[in-house]
Amino acid sequence: MGERLVIVGNGMAAAKLCAELVDACPGRYALTVIGAEPHLAYNRVLLSSLLAGEVGADELTLHSRGWWEAHGIRLVCGNPAIAIDTGARTVRLADDTVLPFGKLVLATGSHPIRLPIPGMDLPGVMTFRDRADVEALLAAGAAGARAVVIGGGLLGLEAATGLAGAGVETTIVHLADRLMERQLDARAGAMLRGAVEARGIAVALNASTVAIEGEGRVTGLRLADGTVLPADLVVVACGVRPNADLARAAGLACNRGVLVDDGLATDHAGIFAIGECAEHRGLVYGLVEPAYEQARVLARRLSGRAGAYEGSVTATNLKVSGVHVFSAGDFLGAEGTQDLVLSDPGIGLYRRLVVREDARGTRLVGAVLYGDTADGLFYRDLIRSGRDISGRRADIAFGRCDFPEDTNLTAEAA
Repeated sequence: MGERLVIVGNGMAAAKLCAELVDACPGRYALTVIGAEPHLAYNRVLLSSLLAGEVGADELTLHSRGWWEAHGIRLVCGNPAIAIDTGARTVRLADDTVLPFGKLVLATGSHPIRLPIPGMDLPGVMTFRDRADVEALLAAGAAGARAVVIGGGLLGLEAATGLAGAGVETTIVHLADRLMERQLDARAGAMLRGAVEARGIAVALNASTVAIEGEGRVTGLRLADGTVLPADLVVVACGVRPNADLARAAGLACNRGVLVDDGLATDHAGIFAIGECAEHRGLVYGLVEPAYEQARVLARRLSGRAGAYEGSVTATNLKVSGVHVFSAGDFLGAEGTQDLVLSDPGIGLYRRLVVREDARGTRLVGAVLYGDTADGLFYRDLIRSGRDISGRRADIAFGRCDFPEDTNLTAEAA
């Protein structure tokens, strides 16, 4: 039997790490994966599709039970870890089972943020983070019900789209001046608002929530300007915070998340962290791709090979309210940058590339795409590489193009 490796968390980061370890060093570790939810690891990106009835629950599963069994990975589902003893090198579960470990990986994800306002604890106020949330929303949000979603970021839009797809009258309330302000510029945000409203979802921007109203159950949401929006349910989808609770209680160094170095190691030997619970160089990533990059690096290191995680170029490539959007890097631009813009409102196409010129040439530093995102990964890789695009500046806004002296980027993006 190999060295005992325990992974706390059974989400997308943990599943990716297991798959990478199976490929990199099969049989080297006796793997145990501990999950708080009673399900096999699943794709959280599809939760809105599950809510809207577009996919079934089984379609979210990342690996079948047979896959886990075939690779000798022990799954503990619905029995969360409640304590880590770093001295004894054990993990205690909710049913008082104690599991010893040689190495430990924390992949505990995030907690949804609940606003510190009156009425937050009323029945009918929910979050949108996991399958249990979807089941609760489906039970509460019958066709004809009225829902208000607090938050116009990715989570909020996913929740609103799913609810509207299920026949629920839905309003999004967002504090910022545009939807998805962390991923889209003003123009793309305005185009997205139009697409969201075309699906029958109302949007209130620059709107601050001050209270949730109701006696015994939620009946409405009150804004700072005094407006009260009637609601049978309120979905709080205004962000997440790293779930570093176990690590902090065990004495591991934490800030917002569990502090890790370039090897994804914590300040305790043999204990690592990846995904949304990990804080690397002052950053906590709330996206799938950085978690997968961290899983690949950690699998290399655990298999005895060299590897270092140097951070991620944050990129968002997804479908929101039926529209494809993409952003990467410094897509808003700054002093010293220039914009290359391609726009065709007639077909719902918008493309803004942010470039910077210096003595070394012209480099792509950011990109935001709306409508057609097929070239998103190509732009992401250009941003990551920092290569000179001077010879292709006139062509680059139109999409993927060849760099005769080096075709690696286009091959990877393809």
